[in-house]
Amino acid sequence: MRELWQQPLFRRLLVTRLSSQTADGLFQASLVSAVVFDPTKRTGPIQVATGFVVLLLPYSLIGPFAGVFLDRWRRQRILVRGTLVRAAIVVLAALLLRQEGPSGLGFTVAALAALSVNRFYLAALSAALPNVVAGDQLVLANAVSPTAGTLVTILGGLIGLSLRTVVGRDAAGDAFVTLVAAAAYLGSAALARRLPADSLGPRDLDTSPLLAQLTTVAAGLRDGARHVRSRPVAAWALAVISAQRLFYGLWTIMTVLLYRNVFVSHGLLRAGLVGLGQVVTANGIGLVTAAAVTPWITARIGTQRWIWIVTAGLAVAGFCLELPVTMAGQIGSAVCFGFATQATKVCVDSLVQASVDDDFRGRVFAFYDTLFNVSFVAAALVAAFLLPESGRSPLAVVVMAVGYAAIAVAYASRNRFSAPHSRSAATASS
Repeated sequence: MRELWQQPLFRRLLVTRLSSQTADGLFQASLVSAVVFDPTKRTGPIQVATGFVVLLLPYSLIGPFAGVFLDRWRRQRILVRGTLVRAAIVVLAALLLRQEGPSGLGFTVAALAALSVNRFYLAALSAALPNVVAGDQLVLANAVSPTAGTLVTILGGLIGLSLRTVVGRDAAGDAFVTLVAAAAYLGSAALARRLPADSLGPRDLDTSPLLAQLTTVAAGLRDGARHVRSRPVAAWALAVISAQRLFYGLWTIMTVLLYRNVFVSHGLLRAGLVGLGQVVTANGIGLVTAAAVTPWITARIGTQRWIWIVTAGLAVAGFCLELPVTMAGQIGSAVCFGFATQATKVCVDSLVQASVDDDFRGRVFAFYDTLFNVSFVAAALVAAFLLPESGRSPLAVVVMAVGYAAIAVAYASRNRFSAPHSRSAATASS
């Protein structure tokens, strides 16, 4: 870590990421506050599910095509100009929020545009990373950067919640937090300008016809899916994480509704948006803990066995913590869901890397990314029909517990945790 931090280009790129993702947290806090916790409008599962579909589905489908542009433009310029564009969109969103409220079409379109540009920005950061660290430090850099980004996003959200308590919890307060996010984006753009223009690649700009490149990406997704079908280890790993993502999405929407419509503040545990911030923080604690311990554990027991353990464990823990419907239980389940989800993702990434051909790896991960996001969108559609308006649903808790148990049983019966795959994947994850 010390050697990594001493590299000037990595340090500047990381600081740029952290400033940008802090702004993301601020903007997302104002967005959730305005859309979900507006006291003047009714919020049920259909409204929350619709919000998730509108905001997540477009860039989930567009995301794989971002790589085409990342190879045609200087990535340093993407970081600068993309952040400036986001700042402008977020300022517009703040004005629309103040004028027409969170239900207006203009505000929805602006929020969607800002989140879509953010997807492109994060892809540029990932593509730039190999240009600023040595090859033997890339795994560590890939572990540090996204985890740190997630933590500062949570921090930005908490800062946004704190600002709302000072400036007001109405649309004007949300608009103010949105403007603060825009200012943070401008600061991130200024930091990105400190990076040399050609330092982040690509070395040779792709000048081939754009339409041909986009067509190639679509064909690549198809080829990636076909290649996964021929690799059972990768196929089962992607099936597990997609199914987990579905139930994780259902839990997320149920949690939002409970804090919106059921829970009442008591002691240190708060209801409403502040309480949801506590849940996000607890989820982040589970995520970071899993990222820290998973490489160590998989080196000893195998990657596939660890997937089974965390999945089966979540089936039991989630049921026990969720069924009573208490804020303390929800905080505890947030830690468990964050831990199991991140532990599985680290393992699945490693299994896919170790079991697919190098020539197909990029196309497989593009397919993986699309599958990962679309599964969460599918969860929103399931929640719209399964959850009541309050979010309190013993049936949904049972469905999640049985679902995670079924995933664990199916994965164990199919894989039997063969040692060669487990050891190779453990090596890749470390």
